[in-house]
Amino acid sequence: MTTDQRFPTGKFHAPAAYTDESRANAVTAIAALPANVRKAVAGLTDAQLDTPYRDGGWTVRQLVHHLADSHANAYIRMKFARTEDKPTVKAYDEAVWAELPDAKSGNVEWSLAILDGLHARWSMLLRSFSAADFARIWIHPEHGERTLDWMVELYSWHCTHHTAHITELRKNKNW
Repeated sequence: MTTDQRFPTGKFHAPAAYTDESRANAVTAIAALPANVRKAVAGLTDAQLDTPYRDGGWTVRQLVHHLADSHANAYIRMKFARTEDKPTVKAYDEAVWAELPDAKSGNVEWSLAILDGLHARWSMLLRSFSAADFARIWIHPEHGERTLDWMVELYSWHCTHHTAHITELRKNKNW
């Protein structure tokens, strides 16, 4: 872990090369996210869920809802990239989404349930991909052309990154 509360596992860096082993490890991290987040938030009170993980950061509640929002978008983007030729995906403002009422005060169980089903389907889909499938390209309006390999690595990191926000907060607060 780093001392930077924004990036407790470090910033994302795409690997120099993608291998069957790196893909399998990334898919394993994606598959494990729902159980890891459930464990991270287990037993937290509403007041604790409404505690920001750092000054100026999102609350634990917002983080859980963000994971459902972000990963639903990623799953759909991957399906577009797998079934279409270089699709351009829609960007969204995650900070604005995190301020909507469902993210600010909604029951975290709603998003945990989404993550359970979503990650089961997502990891099944990813395990069916060939190396050629992972090399497929999609286009993000802000980031340009990316491969599915890059995206799987990004979301593997995203899973551990946000889970660590919660677990580090719990450790720092002695919860």
